[in-house]
Amino acid sequence: MGTQPDTTGIPGMAGTLSEADLAALRHAKHELESPPLGMKLAAIVGAPVEKMIERLPALASDKVNEATQAALRKCLQIALKTLGKGGHGAAGEAGASVARPNNLLHKFAVATTGAAGGAFGFFALPVELPVTTTLMFRSICDVARSEGEDLAHPDTQLQCLTVFGMGGRSTADDEADFGYFIVRGALAQAVSKASSEMATKGFAAHGSAALLKLMQTIAARFSVQVSKQVAAKSIPAIGAVLGAMVNTVFIDHFQHVAHGHFTVRRLERRYGEAAVHAAYDAIDVSLD
Repeated sequence: MGTQPDTTGIPGMAGTLSEADLAALRHAKHELESPPLGMKLAAIVGAPVEKMIERLPALASDKVNEATQAALRKCLQIALKTLGKGGHGAAGEAGASVARPNNLLHKFAVATTGAAGGAFGFFALPVELPVTTTLMFRSICDVARSEGEDLAHPDTQLQCLTVFGMGGRSTADDEADFGYFIVRGALAQAVSKASSEMATKGFAAHGSAALLKLMQTIAARFSVQVSKQVAAKSIPAIGAVLGAMVNTVFIDHFQHVAHGHFTVRRLERRYGEAAVHAAYDAIDVSLD
């Protein structure tokens, strides 16, 4: 029998997570608790995003909500149509070979749509956002696959969608001020019901009550982040270059969230949810 790895990286967790996996979990927590999207965008445009949101026209909120709903429906249609096609098994488990996600390719594609949005302004949102969100969804799926998720499984596809709801805080829900596990837990029941309907009904589940409820919950949170993106692009004469930069920050934020989320899920498959949750809570990212 081989030598067991040293697992004393976190007090009280000896004999549970290996040092390598503790390091992966620490990195995941950094990504899940990284600075909010608004702060990242403010660093690009040089102004507080919240003040820019206040200056948006009155119709902006409705337009953002409509575009967000349309974008998420497009992603769901992709998930349903590809259900059972081209899935990958537990490729991310020990001993298996797995390709790294192609984050740069997706960033380049989203930057291109951002350049177009920057050139045409707010009125490009209904066209640009569904395209941008679909590209982001494909990137999130790529990250999930790289962490050993089975993309043919409906639960995995819905977990990819929930990343849009984990990417920031929403004033519309009671979980807004809590951490990753609270938000994830709040979505878990809705994901479970929708996943069961997708598994049994396939594309016919598109209009089901469970899926609609999940989509509305995700959209309520995602639209807050979209509003920040729109506000950052509302600067007069933003131009194509800055529009591309804003979109790059946008997708980079959700790629980090996706990597953190699916790293946690990979470790949970190996060690169990309780052990990973305890180790996550014991990590103090402020000391790193």
